[in-house]
Amino acid sequence: MYVYDQFDHAFVQDRIGEFSDQVKRRLAGEISEDQFKPLRLMNGVYLQLHAYMLRIAVPYGVLSSAKMRKLAHIARTYDRDFGHFTTRQNIQFNWIKLAEVPEILKQLAEVEMHALQTSGNCIRNTTTDQFAGAAKDEHDDPRPWGEIIRQWSSNHPEFNFLPRKFKIAITGAEKDRAAIRLHDIGLHLTPQGFDVYVGGGMGRTPSLAHCIRKGLPGDKLLSYLEACLRVYNRYGRRDNSYKARIKILVAALGPDEYKRQVEEEWETFDKAAIDVPAAEVARIKSYFPDPAYADAPFDRVAFERAKTADAAFARWVKNNTNPHKRDDHVSVTISLKPIGLPPGDASSAQMDLMADVADEFGYGELRVSHEQNIILPHVAKRDLYALYAKLDTVNLATANAGKITDMITCPGLDYCSLANARSIPLSQEISKRFEDANLTDKIGDLQIKISGCINACGHHHVGHIGILGVDKQGIEFYQILLGGRADEKAALGQITGKGLSAEAVPAAIERVVQLYLTLRTSDSERFIDTLERVGRNTFAEALHEPA
Repeated sequence: MYVYDQFDHAFVQDRIGEFSDQVKRRLAGEISEDQFKPLRLMNGVYLQLHAYMLRIAVPYGVLSSAKMRKLAHIARTYDRDFGHFTTRQNIQFNWIKLAEVPEILKQLAEVEMHALQTSGNCIRNTTTDQFAGAAKDEHDDPRPWGEIIRQWSSNHPEFNFLPRKFKIAITGAEKDRAAIRLHDIGLHLTPQGFDVYVGGGMGRTPSLAHCIRKGLPGDKLLSYLEACLRVYNRYGRRDNSYKARIKILVAALGPDEYKRQVEEEWETFDKAAIDVPAAEVARIKSYFPDPAYADAPFDRVAFERAKTADAAFARWVKNNTNPHKRDDHVSVTISLKPIGLPPGDASSAQMDLMADVADEFGYGELRVSHEQNIILPHVAKRDLYALYAKLDTVNLATANAGKITDMITCPGLDYCSLANARSIPLSQEISKRFEDANLTDKIGDLQIKISGCINACGHHHVGHIGILGVDKQGIEFYQILLGGRADEKAALGQITGKGLSAEAVPAAIERVVQLYLTLRTSDSERFIDTLERVGRNTFAEALHEPA
């Protein structure tokens, strides 16, 4: 992974010193909360319902074991012994004290971490495929390009105060695991170059990004991104925050006109002054080598015997491993979605153990996925049973990756001052409804995503089943969306019928699932495929029929 150079260290230390002074002034009453707000947001600090929250950057989702241990230490020392991993591959601490933030930032800097540009109207953390550099179906590794974008966008003089926050995602595989069409800019790295998608997003006005350029050479990536952002910065709405995202501009101009203006802008400046020289690209790529793979002889007979003897282990291998570019390795998903517990949370003890198993079995590397799970990208097959046994000691061996209980869920009204409804308790009740592992295996790939408000931090628009919390005269209700997906066939779900009470939602979801099981043509036909084949209306009837 990328290692800080002298500039990186100095840059982070300067910002810590600057923010420490701002915190002192706020605590002394020398500046008001309104004056402090833009300053704290530039440093990843939010004021939520009950406390300040610190969002820590995990660039392109990559963590070392040392970084994970530092996060565990922060959880124990400064929070309530847990952290929440987010859909932007970051981590949030929801119960920190403002006076302690400067010390937390200093400790993060010790392991080359920070909280810069995790909030505010700037270019946020660039996200990638969680299996980048390991996946069997990958054309090229997007992580070096995520680092190049990070360096280009950090403290960029023109893009520090955009009309609204800005999110970029990159995938280098045929299967889109980075949801690129749901981002302000999505990049698909192909053998021919970058396919550039612009204008995606969720929130109040969900939109799928439009492809405005195919096969863009890598040596022209930054200048083309700069042209895209210059047009947005020039014409993006600043008078109305609800209409400030680039998706609104692209919709207003039309994708063809937006593309024309980008191409025109692209020709007006010196690209060589912005694009990274080939030697520098090679230098950054050198920070992302394959690990020194151990010679890993694999006893398949013993492995199959272990699966036969332990059905839970066999289920975990089937659900929580992903094909690796080496036949003797896999990528492992560590589920942070145990039945009945808050999705995406990890205790300090769990973080410490994940760091330990990363060192023992995973070459010291971990990833955060946008599904709010943790990944060990490189694990020898011979080590799977030993790894599983250790994860199981701290409730990290739930075998539900990609299943109905592997829900994306925002913090909702339990934490967020913007939320209208609770998300976490609802996800817990749904997971309990489907806690039978044999049933979840039978159901297969079914993605539920829950948001506590229209801002869509839970990605409800692109869940196979999406759930949106709304407030009706002080009472929490939930609208159900059907048919969304965030993969290479991205589609937006549609609201189906009237809202339901929190108590009614789990039973309604269960009726929809049971209908799917009766309608599918084979065990391999996924829920989303069945729904697209028979139509939403059929499922809407089951969703709203009397219990």
